Amino acid sequence: QVQLVESGGGLVQAGGSLRLSCAASGGTFSSYAMGWFRQAPGKEREFVARISQSGGSTYYSDTVKGRLTISRDNAKSTVYLQMNSLKPDDTAVYYCAADRYIRVTYYSTAEKYDYWGQGTQVTVTS
Repeated sequence: QVQLVESGGGLVQAGGSLRLSCAASGGTFSSYAMGWFRQAPGKEREFVARISQSGGSTYYSDTVKGRLTISRDNAKSTVYLQMNSLKPDDTAVYYCAADRYIRVTYYSTAEKYDYWGQGTQVTVTS
């Protein structure tokens, strides 16, 4: 059983930056691909980014590509989401998730992930 705990959310003005962290415990972190999803009020949960087990492959949604960067430190069992040039539309609860499989397809599908954190709120003001 893998436990995931997100941190780093907060209130930021448009154009600002935040770095989210997700600390994992209870499993072999390097055996899991990691993803970030977000859910805004009244909307479906949506895929943001994914990083492979080794960190060698990353995937992004078109809406965040070029502004958000996912990375991981397997020695610290932590995945990060660096968020730059934030927009009010980025306001959401951000969740990290762990997937035990290697994927090149369906990586944006939330149901493919085995473990989830509790989420951290990001609010971007205009």
